[in-house]
Amino acid sequence: MRLPTHEATTAQLGAVYPLAASRPLPSGGVLVGRDLLGGAFVHDPFELYATGALTNPNMIVLGQIGRGKSALVKTYLYRQAAFGRRVVVLDPKGEYGPLARALGTEPIALRPGGALRLNPLDIASAGLSREDAGQRRLALCAAIASSALGRPLAPVEHTAVEIALDAASTSGAEPALPGVVDALLAPSARAARLVGSDEATLRADSRDLALELRRLVHGELRGMFDGPTSPGLALGGPAVVLDLAALYHSPALGVLVTCAAASVLAIVEADVSVRTVLVVDEAWAVLANLGVARFLQSSWKLARARGIANLAVVHRVSDLAAVGGAGSAATRLAEGLIADSETVVCYAQPAAELPGLAAALGLSDEEQRVVGGLRRGVALWRVGCRSYLVEHRLAPGESHFVDTDARLVGVS
Repeated sequence: MRLPTHEATTAQLGAVYPLAASRPLPSGGVLVGRDLLGGAFVHDPFELYATGALTNPNMIVLGQIGRGKSALVKTYLYRQAAFGRRVVVLDPKGEYGPLARALGTEPIALRPGGALRLNPLDIASAGLSREDAGQRRLALCAAIASSALGRPLAPVEHTAVEIALDAASTSGAEPALPGVVDALLAPSARAARLVGSDEATLRADSRDLALELRRLVHGELRGMFDGPTSPGLALGGPAVVLDLAALYHSPALGVLVTCAAASVLAIVEADVSVRTVLVVDEAWAVLANLGVARFLQSSWKLARARGIANLAVVHRVSDLAAVGGAGSAATRLAEGLIADSETVVCYAQPAAELPGLAAALGLSDEEQRVVGGLRRGVALWRVGCRSYLVEHRLAPGESHFVDTDARLVGVS
């Protein structure tokens, strides 16, 4: 019996064989490894944006523990540095020290009572006009205040921050958080008159905010952001790794991330001619804080203007969906990071995660099946509307800064 000839369009065939149908990416950029369907796989978010293959340079890397996502991120940063990119890492677990040293620098370890300080309100080097610098500083101070409270600022609190920051800036030196806290705790009669209030009422309206920020200056979080930036810190260097491990399991991690990121971004934005890759590792641990989620959303939204490729590292899509409970503002902001990331790298996921992953990324049935069975070191790369199956390869000399198993196996 002769069957009739089956006809299909190339679009239909592409849906059946999505990994084989994707067009090759432009050849410029970092060599990641091997495309399992043939050839080398090269990726650079800035080159892809310049050619129109992507509309934003942001990335998300997903993967279970032990599947190879950490090795990928570290070697990707190492290779990006070879192309002249600036590398900035917010490192909540303290795992990027070897990479920092391989890039010729030391990690900046921030801890309460430590010897190193960052002034997140110091943006003198950003090359802005006085008015623009004031607006930028106010936005940063408000973001820090929101992170400290774990919620958006009320109108009266935002106004109090504005007035306190103005009071802390009158000395001529760069304002710092101690001056802001002092002005919040003891507003002047002039400050109260500016908003048609009295000193007692203004102080009461902003008391919760003042006490939360006071923790960074006089409380258990002092010794990190309570003074001028320590001399000699190379925040504008080609590689900056901020070790935040001292507060990894603390609810205060969110405000620490916001303050640390603000300190570095002021330097980064001063020279947008240098492309920057900004990594937020263990992103799920900080996104539950609504203030941090909003701060990071701003970084993702402004990536093109700032010349930054943001890269978030998480274990599962459900981590992002669970940061603030179903339907919460924090959850919507976290999920929005995926929508604002046109490159998604997905290592193997457990079966229970696959439906949510497919919904979040728009995976086909075939891609969903493939992700469920990926072996270690192999990931599905979604680059814009294209899909690739990529095996990451380590180069000679890279293994010493990607190994995160040393403690587990007892290697010193």
